[in-house]
Amino acid sequence: MNTDRVRVRFAPSPTGHLHLGNVRTALFNWLYARRHGGTFILRLEDTDAARSTQESVLSVLEDLRWMGLEWDEGPEAGGEFGPYRQTERYGLYTAHLNRLLEAGKAYPCFCSQEDLERGRAEARAAGRTYIYPGTCRHLTAEQREARRGEGIRPAVRLHVKPQTVSFTDVVRGPVSIHSQTFGDWILSRPDGSPTYNFAVVIDDALMAVTHVIRGEDHLSNTPKQVVLYEALGLPIPRFAHLSMILGPDGGKLSKRHGDVSLDAFRARGYLPEAMVNGLALLGWSDSEGQEILTREELVQRFDLERINKSAAVFDEGKLRHLNAAHLKAYSDEQVEAMIRPHLVQAGRLPAGPLAPEVQSWAVSLAGLLRQRIDLLTEAVPASDPVFLFDPATMDEAARAGLAEPDAVRVLRAFAEEAGRMDLSVPGAYRELVMGLKARLKVKGKALFHPIRLGVTAADSGPDLERLVPILASGSRLALPTPVLGPAERTRRVLALLE
Repeated sequence: MNTDRVRVRFAPSPTGHLHLGNVRTALFNWLYARRHGGTFILRLEDTDAARSTQESVLSVLEDLRWMGLEWDEGPEAGGEFGPYRQTERYGLYTAHLNRLLEAGKAYPCFCSQEDLERGRAEARAAGRTYIYPGTCRHLTAEQREARRGEGIRPAVRLHVKPQTVSFTDVVRGPVSIHSQTFGDWILSRPDGSPTYNFAVVIDDALMAVTHVIRGEDHLSNTPKQVVLYEALGLPIPRFAHLSMILGPDGGKLSKRHGDVSLDAFRARGYLPEAMVNGLALLGWSDSEGQEILTREELVQRFDLERINKSAAVFDEGKLRHLNAAHLKAYSDEQVEAMIRPHLVQAGRLPAGPLAPEVQSWAVSLAGLLRQRIDLLTEAVPASDPVFLFDPATMDEAARAGLAEPDAVRVLRAFAEEAGRMDLSVPGAYRELVMGLKARLKVKGKALFHPIRLGVTAADSGPDLERLVPILASGSRLALPTPVLGPAERTRRVLALLE
């Protein structure tokens, strides 16, 4: 196609949430458009009246926007090549269908489903693939009118001449297939609705699409579409067919691997940046071998020629790693805004706007939690040491620590000092510990382990130098789940020993 501007499209069927395979296709199209200063088109293939819903349309739009894949033309954005829903383009399909009929390049087919199924059964019995034999291709005008007179509504088939269909796929290289493998295929059904292969060619041609980037499950459709482009005298776009995505077991990624919709990953606490990064690496690799990439870096580096022919294996462990890396790149204030909905839902932060002192404390809490989580949803369990404290639940190892020499002495001294000092002040906790070290002549594990047991009632947990000030300041706030201060916590642990 002769054009100086790249135009690509993502054309989902709005029949539910986008799954990872759909989203990767959208992402690769978007990256290619942005890399070349081109246009990213969103087109809705909503001809499946039984399954396409407005709810699904809104879900598709929301998913793409959450990923940051804004479209230049399409629903809500408009554009000079619209409309962008197939159900609003039937007049265009009819006009092109009539062109083909008038030129003798298509013909009405009156074969019933029973006739076609009988032919398929005979082909199966003979061990061959069924190809429509062109039964209605040579009907006379009189014969066609007679069948219409009988009330038979015909489908319309493309008259495909015997030929070798060739095209060069950007990913797979030269592809050639003989037309006898698919024969005269259906353009329009008896009810007048267009088939996928017919509508998509008309849409791509009229929208001036230059590159068709889609999954390899469409590779078998491409020869049919090339024949139709040629029959209509339309410029043929370049094709790039992406390999499938496999699950860890080597099978095609599907529901048996769990919920693989984008909505599910969003609900599990993944960041859009991580999803963009992770999906970009499914079948594509950076020329420098870098894996943690921002959206801007991906745009600068993306190239269709680096897409791998072999199937990509989805590894959620790797995606978690990428998510953690992107999460750590945010400021404490940004992380607080992202985890707050989860903490509010868990009843640990108040709903609505936060008072300044609570906001400041929540940011400090986010700074503590962000080092301990990979996903946003993990902020709730990661915050347990702050909001939940019950010495009665201490395990045997922790209780054994309380029996160590000097443990009770350290706990009592810590509770006393923590009760009179303001441990929310920066450096106060370190000052307290250094004072205990000098006064009690205790150091190392003998000093710090009892303090940890007193503050957390557990053998391990967050860095005490960060946790203690948060507990101290949080204990003075009116929070849905009250926070106990370090002194009170230690006194409750000591009470267990009495």
